[in-house]
Amino acid sequence: MSRIDQVFAQLKQQGRPGLIPFITAGDPDLTTSVELVRTLAAAGADVVELGFPFSDPSADGPTIQASSERALAAGTSLAGVLQLVAEVRKDCQVPIVLMGYFNPVYRYGVERFARDAAASGVDGLLLVDLPPEESDEVLPSLQQAGIDMINLLAPTTPPARMKYLAELGSGYLYYVSMTGVTGSRRLEPEEIRQAVTEVRSLSPIPVGVGFGITTPEDAASVGSYADAVVVGSALVKVIAEHGQGSELQHRVHDFISELRQALDGCR
Repeated sequence: MSRIDQVFAQLKQQGRPGLIPFITAGDPDLTTSVELVRTLAAAGADVVELGFPFSDPSADGPTIQASSERALAAGTSLAGVLQLVAEVRKDCQVPIVLMGYFNPVYRYGVERFARDAAASGVDGLLLVDLPPEESDEVLPSLQQAGIDMINLLAPTTPPARMKYLAELGSGYLYYVSMTGVTGSRRLEPEEIRQAVTEVRSLSPIPVGVGFGITTPEDAASVGSYADAVVVGSALVKVIAEHGQGSELQHRVHDFISELRQALDGCR
């Protein structure tokens, strides 16, 4: 059983939703990112999504685009992100999912990437721009390396395609709660409750909901019916506002702790 499977099994037994924060690796630098992952885990994160920066992040809004630009300016590469994960693994076992675009993985070499990612301690991969029809380019290598393929579902995804994506994926399914880019508008939780229920009827894989969750109230509302909530842009804004040092770590810890408390009380 993978680290991701173990976490969701434990959450189910405890009757509480998971918390999956997203940060961009290398924002503001790789050393700070290592400490941020540890801080997220200590504050109550169940899984950490770690974005690897790309020069054309078409699915991301201005906040995460800016974080990718800062990370690239700091010299962050995909190889550097894998080294970051290996450093975290020295004393932290929180599941880590790498999230990004196919181009850097393709340039790295898919088989080599899967092998190196597994060796560093990566648990899952989410490629936002890889169509499921082309998943054969990466899925066999990931499966051989024991890395979960996390698939995206959206409000525009028809049931038959949802079922197909669920069958291809593992770990958890990432349900995008709205159309558009990350951080683009406020969440309307009741609009997606029915969709999440439908996804759950199609697959036993846990469902995490992301896009638009910015406050503890948002998290609690979605956490009342989803298996996990994903928080990205709101956390990346905290990092952008506070730069480096102990103040940043304190702010991030407080932000995640508030989300964790809200989720623990939502059922």
